[in-house]
Amino acid sequence: QVQLVESGGGLVQAGGSLRLSCAASGHTFSSYAMGWFRQAPGKERELVASIFRRGDITTYADSVKGRFIISRDNTKSTVYLQMNGLKPEDTAVYYCNVPNPPYGALFSWGQGTQVTVSS
Repeated sequence: QVQLVESGGGLVQAGGSLRLSCAASGHTFSSYAMGWFRQAPGKERELVASIFRRGDITTYADSVKGRFIISRDNTKSTVYLQMNGLKPEDTAVYYCNVPNPPYGALFSWGQGTQVTVSS
């Protein structure tokens, strides 16, 4: 059974930084691309960053490009999201998963980690 456990969220002032982590188990982590998604209140969940299996290719939503950095450590089955220059509109619950367009994600969702950015 695949488990995805996100951590690292919190309350931060605008302009601040946070680093999210997602520990995965139950599947061959290095065989899958990974992504960070977020869902703000009243909005649909969206993919904000993804990283290919070997970590050599990354993609970002326009809203976070230049501010967020996704990385992974296949030896630890962990994916990270470094978030810099945070804005109030980044406030959301953040989740990791395997992107599976157009269906969203491949595995069941974890509990997510709350990120709140105050102005």
